[in-house]
Amino acid sequence: MDFQMADAGNWCLIESDPGVFTEMLRGFAVDGLQVEELWSLDDDKALMKPVYGLIFLFKWRQGDEGAGVPTTKENIFFAQQVIQNACATQALINLLMNVSDPAVKLGPILTQYKEFAVDMDPATRGLCLSNCEDIRTVHNSFSRQTLFELDIKGGDSEDNYHFVTYVPIGDKVFELDGLREAPLEVADLPDGKDWVEAVRPIIQERMAKYSQGEITFNLMALVPNRQQKYQEMLEALTQANENGELDEQIADITSNIQDEERKMITYRKENARRRHNYTPFVIQLLKILAKEGKLVGLINDAYQKAEARAKKPGLNTDKTVLKLKDEEMD
Repeated sequence: MDFQMADAGNWCLIESDPGVFTEMLRGFAVDGLQVEELWSLDDDKALMKPVYGLIFLFKWRQGDEGAGVPTTKENIFFAQQVIQNACATQALINLLMNVSDPAVKLGPILTQYKEFAVDMDPATRGLCLSNCEDIRTVHNSFSRQTLFELDIKGGDSEDNYHFVTYVPIGDKVFELDGLREAPLEVADLPDGKDWVEAVRPIIQERMAKYSQGEITFNLMALVPNRQQKYQEMLEALTQANENGELDEQIADITSNIQDEERKMITYRKENARRRHNYTPFVIQLLKILAKEGKLVGLINDAYQKAEARAKKPGLNTDKTVLKLKDEEMD
């Protein structure tokens, strides 16, 4: 593992997308896991059990105290965020460090990091993470290559979004937020209770702090690798299918495997587009349109359409408004 303790370098912004997080897992050589986006905490299809943790994206506000009690329990691996733009990877790694399923393999990069940082305090763990070249390389693999950089600074009103993780450890549920000094204990886990049910009101309460339309939420779950699980189920059913009575179930599982294969192909295509530098194409297109005398007219048409669209009542441009069961967003 390559640690460059003298310079943490630059970290790019990461999009809140299951395809991005799933490919980051592959980049870290993590085996047995994938990330699924949730539209509801009752999404049984997305919430393939067990659910190892939830990654929640929200608009960060100065002075937000959170809902929970700080804890310094030694059985929790928690690293603070000490560098900008690293909160996506920070949330994912904080979650992965607390997965204790033998079916999950962290891979050499994260295994070495955990072994190296396990006896450190949270701030030093965060410093170690931010200076790990291998981790930063995987994170920055989603940066878009550009020919030039635009130095555009946002004002005080610029929205800042942040990732936190919810994870069950022992008989408690904890919130791991790299911007805090310690994990927050947010819920108890009585015997037999699903931890996702226990954390539901915590997320609902957090969402209730914001008015409708003010914020774009995003919630993702760390779950078992579906294709691997379906393949194991298919092999078991095939062996037990002596008289053909399981043909229908085998067909369903085979269809699920094909769906997962198509989804992963889509993820790879989308991530390739995220990384691609479209600047040369756009510049060349603008030159051609200007040469043909079409550019000014197209720009004016675009302005007019944008103004007309902005005047439409009830327009909601949010990407995702997460709705949870038994909650009405007024």
